[in-house]
Amino acid sequence: MRLCRYNDDQLGLVLDGQVFDATAALDKLPPLTWPIPHGDHLIANLDALRPAIEHAAGDSHPVPIGSVILKSPVANPSKIIGAPVNYHKHHQEAVADAEINLGREIKTIDTYGLFMKANSSLVGPGEGVALRFTDRRNDHEVELAVIIGEGGSDIAEADAMRHICAYSIGLDMTVRGTEDRSLRKGIDSYSVLGPWLVTADEVDDPGHLDFEIRVNDEVRQKSNTENLIFDIPRLIAYASSFMTLYPGDVIMTGTPEGVGPVEPGDVMHAWIDGVGEMSIPVREHAAQTRSRLAFK
Repeated sequence: MRLCRYNDDQLGLVLDGQVFDATAALDKLPPLTWPIPHGDHLIANLDALRPAIEHAAGDSHPVPIGSVILKSPVANPSKIIGAPVNYHKHHQEAVADAEINLGREIKTIDTYGLFMKANSSLVGPGEGVALRFTDRRNDHEVELAVIIGEGGSDIAEADAMRHICAYSIGLDMTVRGTEDRSLRKGIDSYSVLGPWLVTADEVDDPGHLDFEIRVNDEVRQKSNTENLIFDIPRLIAYASSFMTLYPGDVIMTGTPEGVGPVEPGDVMHAWIDGVGEMSIPVREHAAQTRSRLAFK
């Protein structure tokens, strides 16, 4: 099943390049009371809601996928987790590129562990990326995104895959600088998720997926998830050893070599085999914050 969130927060079932409106199925969600539970309410109840989604979609008139504005398919994750330097060739390029390392020693995920991205940074491809600090280098980082279905803590690697609800394309934008990466990667619109969710039952082997990103038709990054240093089960087990995972939590699994800058007016096109493809326009933030901050 491929599910998208589009236009005015409608729920769509994606089939053969068309979107079938399944928003009526949301009426079947259990009611919530305060305090609202952690996690995404739809993802937490997705298995039970599948028949209602299929029924609602069957009663709707489809529209072309290109005619809608695609938002992040996960609306309310409790957290977005990032995996820094999780490809060896990305480590090599970071060591060699002074604009990335800024004179610092670069290590891999084995040393760094994980980092967090602000939930407010999450957007869909139709909303685009709004660059801040355009006097600094803003880089694209494409990666496979894992969406947690069944939550848990201290999840064993052997059990990790059954905790996955779905997969999506993730774009982990970053502004280069000396600040902590969670700040530089947590800027509004710097976490792009889309174009939809592909439920785990439709992805045979997420550990062997080709993927790439092009900027203005130039291939920048191209790799396969088999090159991950921490593979998907290890990432889930490792993350859950520090924090409880909840339905809808997003794990950005890491980016390969080829990261590079984008400018306002660029268009990024990301693709992952078996998951989908999406185009993301780049613009300048309307009230751009300059990097000459008064906090120095």
